[in-house]
Amino acid sequence: MGDLRLGPLLRYADGSAATVWVEAGGPCAAEVRCADGAGGTARTFQVAGHHYALVEVAGLTQGAATPYEVFLDGTRVWPLPDSPFPPSVIRTPAEDGEVRVAFGSCRWAAPAADEQDPVGPDALDTLAARIAADPEGERPDVLLLLGDQVYADEVSDATRRWLAGRRDLAEPPGAEVADYEEYTHLYYESWLDPEVRWLLSTVPSCMIFDDHDVIDDWNTSAAWLDDMRATGWWRERLLSGLMSYWVHQHLGNLPPAELAADPVYAAVRGSADGTDALRAFAAEADADAASVRWSYRRDFGRVRLLMVDSRAARVLDEQRRSMLDPAEAEWLRAQALDGRGSYDHLLLGTSLPWLLPHLIHDVEGWNAALCRGERGARWARLGEKVRRAADLEHWAAFPASFDALAALIAEVGTGPEAPATVCVLSGDVHHAYVAEPAWPGAAPDAHVVQLTCSPVHNSVPLSIRLGFRFGWSGPARALGRWFARHGRLARPAVRWRRDGGPWFGNQLMTLTLRGRSARLRLEKAARGDGTTVLRTVTETKLS
Repeated sequence: MGDLRLGPLLRYADGSAATVWVEAGGPCAAEVRCADGAGGTARTFQVAGHHYALVEVAGLTQGAATPYEVFLDGTRVWPLPDSPFPPSVIRTPAEDGEVRVAFGSCRWAAPAADEQDPVGPDALDTLAARIAADPEGERPDVLLLLGDQVYADEVSDATRRWLAGRRDLAEPPGAEVADYEEYTHLYYESWLDPEVRWLLSTVPSCMIFDDHDVIDDWNTSAAWLDDMRATGWWRERLLSGLMSYWVHQHLGNLPPAELAADPVYAAVRGSADGTDALRAFAAEADADAASVRWSYRRDFGRVRLLMVDSRAARVLDEQRRSMLDPAEAEWLRAQALDGRGSYDHLLLGTSLPWLLPHLIHDVEGWNAALCRGERGARWARLGEKVRRAADLEHWAAFPASFDALAALIAEVGTGPEAPATVCVLSGDVHHAYVAEPAWPGAAPDAHVVQLTCSPVHNSVPLSIRLGFRFGWSGPARALGRWFARHGRLARPAVRWRRDGGPWFGNQLMTLTLRGRSARLRLEKAARGDGTTVLRTVTETKLS
């Protein structure tokens, strides 16, 4: 039997079933026992010397909450002895009931409780404390973590010291993560935080990677990828990043029926050691991004979530540059149109914002034009340098994909079967804002908004604050038009305006969806009276 190394994480939950993820200290049977008699058991599988299980819990009652415990080979390991937190519970949604969705991105692991936190209180820690203080009060039905759950390229001082004990940091990749074992350390550091550990054990979560889960600017361009593949350390870093993401984040995103049909999951579970099978999968994903789909769909009653991979599914050829490869784009369209009329709200999760401050949008489009040769080879070389230095890689840097997403949203949002809202949920840019697009001619019937919320726990330097405030300003918009003219850019498919923000700090947004109504609340973690609280910054009705 092994001890409980990490978890439990409550991942999937519907009206009758759930999945709970754990890492054990050795091979064993992992079991979840619920107070109402529901439960499930799974044998651990092995990857790189670590032992994991994803337990499917069956027999749950719709619209109910039941405490649960975790056992490894019959020994109770959760809740922890002398835990200060309430029991972890599985709450199943009521049919066509209210759905509360909290979301954010970009989380550095919080320091130990006795250490000063240089970037301020952690929004997830603060959310956990609020729920723990009032277990029967308001809580999210699902938590969406929209990228940069771990930082492979920006490690803490404690992790740097741990890395230095393993290898010479003078050798590449230096004080960054190099292999699978080092990735597991990042997850321990982040998810063993007591408040976050309890929060993730009792609130279902959906996740998607962004660049720092692997490396800053991941897949920003074909030239960037060529440079990375020419190094001696990149392949191991990427394969380890994809393998650890699959284990720690991706598996729990999937409903039980999809897990049962997943050949990679079957191969890993069916082997005494699944490392080779998972490594082969990651290698195939590196060689052919279209061979793998990290995007997924989740339905919460009459709320549909489409979580979109806006990192690994890119087409990087400058003449065919696209945020999504053709198969991925077709999958997104099919899922958005499937059963239209059966959902009241469509949530499009993408780590990178679709609508940006106007100046940044125009600069990214200008840069993409230069890099594809619109102004000649000299400008193209300059464009590539600027692209990497300024992180010009959002939807605006893929103009055809930007317009295609606008067209899909208009199609989904128009007509008698249109949902009440289409909300694009994003993070990445270390501030929060609300933006609303407008189409030329007839507008969609749905209320369409870009909702951006970042960071959960990270630094927000003065340069970011000043830059994004200016980016939304009138003078910045005029400057952006100059860049658009120089890049010979066509007008984007939509215009948009900022309806709220920019707001800065460690923060979370929450959507409360009931019937065809939608309300948005932004809360910021703040210190007060010897504790931390989530203070409401703004609250507004969307529909």
